[in-house]
Amino acid sequence: METERKIPGISRIWANMPDGWTVAAVLIGLFVLSPIVSVVWIAFNPTENIWPHLMSTVMPRYLRATLTLMLGVAVLTAAVGTGAAWLVTLYRFPGSRWLSHALLLPMAVPAYIGAYALVDFFDYSGAVQVTLRALTGWQSASDYWFPKVRSEWAAVLVLSAALYPYVYLLARAAFREQSGGAYEVARALGAGPWGMFWRVGLPLARPAIAAGVSLALMETVADYGTVFHFGVQTLTTGIFTTWLEAGNAGGAAQIAGVSLVLIVALMGAERLGRKRARFHGSARHHRPVVPRQLTGAQGALAAILCALPFAMGFVLPVAVMGGHALRNPEAWIAPDQLRALGNTLVSGGIAAVVTVGAALVLVYGLRLAGRAMPRWILPVTAIGYAAPGAVLALGILVPMAALDHRVADAILWITGTDPGLLITGTAGAIILAYIVRFFGIAQGAVDAAFGRISPNLPLAARALGRGRGAVLREVYLPMMRGSVAMALLVVFVDCVKELPATLLLRPFNYNTLATRMQELASLERLGQAAPAALMVVAVSLVAVALVARMEAR
Repeated sequence: METERKIPGISRIWANMPDGWTVAAVLIGLFVLSPIVSVVWIAFNPTENIWPHLMSTVMPRYLRATLTLMLGVAVLTAAVGTGAAWLVTLYRFPGSRWLSHALLLPMAVPAYIGAYALVDFFDYSGAVQVTLRALTGWQSASDYWFPKVRSEWAAVLVLSAALYPYVYLLARAAFREQSGGAYEVARALGAGPWGMFWRVGLPLARPAIAAGVSLALMETVADYGTVFHFGVQTLTTGIFTTWLEAGNAGGAAQIAGVSLVLIVALMGAERLGRKRARFHGSARHHRPVVPRQLTGAQGALAAILCALPFAMGFVLPVAVMGGHALRNPEAWIAPDQLRALGNTLVSGGIAAVVTVGAALVLVYGLRLAGRAMPRWILPVTAIGYAAPGAVLALGILVPMAALDHRVADAILWITGTDPGLLITGTAGAIILAYIVRFFGIAQGAVDAAFGRISPNLPLAARALGRGRGAVLREVYLPMMRGSVAMALLVVFVDCVKELPATLLLRPFNYNTLATRMQELASLERLGQAAPAALMVVAVSLVAVALVARMEAR
């Protein structure tokens, strides 16, 4: 009888033990968080503490430049994204329909490509100043004044042109969700166009706009290629300088810690914005917004205002790079170009498959756990997407290099042969950085796809004797095929565009399309860099087209 009483207790304990799916999910979550934890550990336990030296010399300059960029990008992206969304939603003017889609295209052009194009077009030897000197007869730069191209204001302009679509997408969705009845009441009370915008449209869309600006600012803090090309010293460039030139990983981790503080603050603002971005109205009396027709000078002005960010963020970079590519056709088939293309496809493809596969396991395992665990693990594992690539590279390479050296020493002691660096000497470190960096994208897409499937279907499958693995394989995956495919594509595209982590982690003589562009552009060889730039834009356009298609539904 005593044995019989013990068996149910043991059964209950065994039933409450986490299964393999949950354990795998927790391990994946810990892996994604490990680079961030590593950076924090290195920052608080440096080999040589140079924090006082950093604070008295370069840190104020890095922080001031970063905050200046953030302020400028926040103002410009909010103004451009919100203004364009308001115009294409509330009004009809010449070209408004195609401009509503064209305004998304700058998402396909990484900011560093825009930087290369802007400098090439407006610098002293660029088309604008060359034409200006030819028309006026001026002989040198001392004969006239022209704004300095490699400057903070130019970096703000390029970053804003590349990042305003974050605000535009969310603001346009918010304006579309608003009721046309509110605007009719405002007109009846005597409000003009500006009054309706400031008193009706903007207050209701403010949370969505704040979320979009927060996303743009995260990308600004993480950027390296743009600020490096313009010679602006930010926290991210400080990580490169302190780590690679000064050889101090602890100091670089301390600068990275400041970047993480900014990112966490922005993530909090973004999540608060999304939480508050809700619009309530009566479904019975809700009327969609009816656009008003603008003609004459007003219509032309609206078209110009919407065309300018599209021209700056997409037309100019693609035209400049396209011109260089046409003048240098041999660059398309150069051996280094083909190797960079192959490296990009292999590393990005492997990272995309592993990232989405790990996200499937994590989300499914946490859903099976049935506890409060998903509420805190899912948001925490998304921090990798917000963290700058340079920060993640530091958190990956330092512990990995230490592990690599220990493994090599052990093999040397056992076999008498030095195997060299087995992990950090390959593209494996780059792939790991991609997985951590873009895990949040895959996790978000997969979690949303799971949420759209009725729980009755997997319950029925379990009742028919299917195991948990079979339920995932036979029930969930067939219904999530589209979402999984989109997650694979988006992660792959972001891997193709990623620059700072790839620069820090790549093995010797290993280039992707992004790093090849950066190397050649820094040497002012845009003719050779142009094919790589156009390939990156072409791949990104596919993802932008999918985003536009989903957003239009």
